[in-house]
Parts: sequence; C-alpha cells; structure tokens
Amino acid sequence: MCPSPSPRPRQIPVIVLAGFLGSGKTTLLNHLLHHSGGSRIGAIVNDFGAIEIDAMAVAGALGDSTVSLGNGCLCCAVDTSELDVHLERLAHPAAGIDVVVIEASGIAEPRELVRMVLASEHPGIVYGGLVEVVDAAEFDNTRARHPEIDRHLALADLVVVNKLDRAPDAGRVLDLVRSLTDRAAVVPARYGRIDPEFLFDCRPSEERVGQLSFDDLRAHPEGEGDEHAGHLHTGYDSLSFTSEVPLDPRRLMRFLDSRPEGLYRIKGYVDFGPYDVRNRYAVHAVGRFLRFCPEPWAAADARLTQLVLIGSGIDAAALGKELEACESDAPHADEYGMWGVLRYVQDPQEEGFQESPEPGPA
Repeated sequence: MCPSPSPRPRQIPVIVLAGFLGSGKTTLLNHLLHHSGGSRIGAIVNDFGAIEIDAMAVAGALGDSTVSLGNGCLCCAVDTSELDVHLERLAHPAAGIDVVVIEASGIAEPRELVRMVLASEHPGIVYGGLVEVVDAAEFDNTRARHPEIDRHLALADLVVVNKLDRAPDAGRVLDLVRSLTDRAAVVPARYGRIDPEFLFDCRPSEERVGQLSFDDLRAHPEGEGDEHAGHLHTGYDSLSFTSEVPLDPRRLMRFLDSRPEGLYRIKGYVDFGPYDVRNRYAVHAVGRFLRFCPEPWAAADARLTQLVLIGSGIDAAALGKELEACESDAPHADEYGMWGVLRYVQDPQEEGFQESPEPGPA
C-alpha cells in the first residue's frame, strides 16, 4: 500500500524532436502545426547559427508560443534551470498550450536533451518521448560521416524515415533503420507528413490520457477522418483496452517488461483492486520509458482499467489477449505484489524517472 498523494496538476507532454542537419525536422514540425486538430502547440526551437532561420519558419504559425534559442546547441548552451524558465512560460495555464515540442539543432546530442527534460522540476510537464528524423536519401552518407547517428537511433522512441520519395532503395533504408533501433516505432514519411496523433491528442478534452485520448484512437465515424487521406505515410495500429476486473501487478509488469518492438505509447489508468483500494494508477510508457502515478479514486469513478496502446506493426489482438491474462479477481493482495510497480512511482524528491529494465523474471 502507498499513501494517497496530493492532487497533481495537469501535465503537458514535452516531445524532443531531433535529427541530423537537413533531415526535415522543421518541415515535420510545421506539418504538425497545420494539422494539430485543435491542439495548441508550443515550440522551443534551437538553431545552431546566429540567424535563427528555423525559428522564423515556425514563428509564423505559432506567434508568441515559440521560444527561440539560437547561436549554440541547446544541450550545451542551456542548463536545466534555464530550460525550466522557458517551459514555465509555455506550460502556464494562461498560455492554453496542450503539447510542447523541442526542436533540437541538427548537431545536438539527444541523450542530453532527454536528460534535461527528465530532470526538470516543473510539475506541469511530463516527458513525451524522443522523435528522431532521418533523411532516407542521405542516410548512408550521414552514417559514414557521423557514426554517432546509430546511437541516437537506439535512444529514440519514434523514428521518422523522411524523404523516402528521394531514396532509390527506400526499402533497404527502412530495414537498416529498423535494425538500428531498440523497440522504437519506425514510420516512413515524405515531406515530414506523419499523423499528429502519433505524438499528441488532436482533440483536447477534459478526459485526457496524456498524448492521446481514448476517443481519438477509436475508429472515426463515417464521413470523418479524411483530412489525412492524402498523406504519404504509414498509419499506426492502436488498441483500446477496458476491464472491470482489476489487474494483477506482477502479471502487468511481466507484460510491460516484454512489450514488443514498435509499441510506442501506453497510456491510461490501472485498477489494482485489493493491492491499493484507494488509488488508481496512471501509467505512462514511451518506448522504454515507464512510470506510474497513483491518484485517489473519486467517489463517482467507475473502478475500471482503461489503457490505450499505440505503435507501428503491433499485433493488437495478441496484445489484448495478453492484457486479459493480467486480470485477477482474487479478493486478497500478495504482500509483495506491488513492488515491481512501485519501482516506477516517482518520488517527489527525485528528479527524472527510470527506464524499463530488460525483460527478466518478475
């Protein structure tokens, strides 16, 4: 059992958008801005040069929701406290922003940027994942000149293989990129056109589940959903799972520790039944990143587990059966059953969160 926490503020996801020079990061960000479906995006744009070309390109769409950091790499020129100042402004309720995208310079170190977001002390933000953009036409040359690109891909939660229309051997490049990732979803794209719902909720509502809402992942009613019909990108697979039976924490942790390649997002709420009768547990997984947040049940809440899973090339039916196997109607709790979950509950005194461990015995 753990004590009932104090209410948490609404948290805005912060997405790190990285990729080598010319890969198409600004094009992708501008695409997201014009297809946000009503969500308001804040951006921190980091140009390496003294003339902030990328920031100017984005500012036209965002206006005062843009923070421009020029003449140096964000990971070297700005510390966590300075980044928090910018996040404070963008995450302030008066700004009305739903998601923040940090567009890194083309030579930034993604690991440091992710570390800075995770180390942020701002209670109104949550890490939303690392998106790495790859130029398919230049990928071989880029790797030859900058072998560190392989390390960046291994860290990513989502990889966008852009400019496929310019790559004569697009299939080979896609296969190569997939071989260099660590369970990340790999999305082919042209002109930076990916579905924004990969990254955030396109129709903000009062009932949020992090980046994605339950309603957004259901099939669109007839006559809707055509706005992306012309996009030259691969769609995603999703699963919405609801259970009136509590989940066994040991079984759920075995499921999370062994989640498959391409499963990019897991968001929602878990009812652990007798293991903690006072709280539901918000779960947030981005690639290998995992955390739980206990939240007191409200008197009017239906005691349900509600999860949304999203990824590329996942077997939704099989994942649904695995989640069903986590159900348990046992009336009593194992004294040590919650230990695996509690490893990923943030201590308010700590900075950052843990990554999910390699699969192993529960």
